[in-house]
Amino acid sequence: MVVLVFTIVLLRYGFNLGWIAMQESAMYLHAAVFMLGCAHTLKADEHVRVDIFYRNWSAKTRAMIDLAGALFLLLPVNIFIFFMSWDYVATSWRLLEDSPEAGGLPLVFLLKSLIPLFCLTMSLQALAQSWINWRVLGGSSLPSSQEPG
Repeated sequence: MVVLVFTIVLLRYGFNLGWIAMQESAMYLHAAVFMLGCAHTLKADEHVRVDIFYRNWSAKTRAMIDLAGALFLLLPVNIFIFFMSWDYVATSWRLLEDSPEAGGLPLVFLLKSLIPLFCLTMSLQALAQSWINWRVLGGSSLPSSQEPG
């Protein structure tokens, strides 16, 4: 992706050349990295959080907050997005939607498929994190690599 973006910039500003398909491919790669990398970010506990109080709480309190957040915020939002995007993505697949730009990539339907994939991977990771947090609340000792927070 870095080489592709470097090439796009070099061709555009160094040689006054550009192709829509090349620019769109960079956008597709960015979308894939971000949409499919969100679940890993959640697993690694690297998502954005205001840590003023959270970091000083006990493991059980953090587990309770994380469990509630996953069950009452993360999962419902992902389920909502999944079902609201289903027709949008299905229509794109039915039409085999391509780029509205002349010379663009004929793969918009694949790009839109990242939306339900994002919801699925985030929901699966939320369930896995919820299970870990449930075990912490139950007093089970987990390896330090699996402890929440």
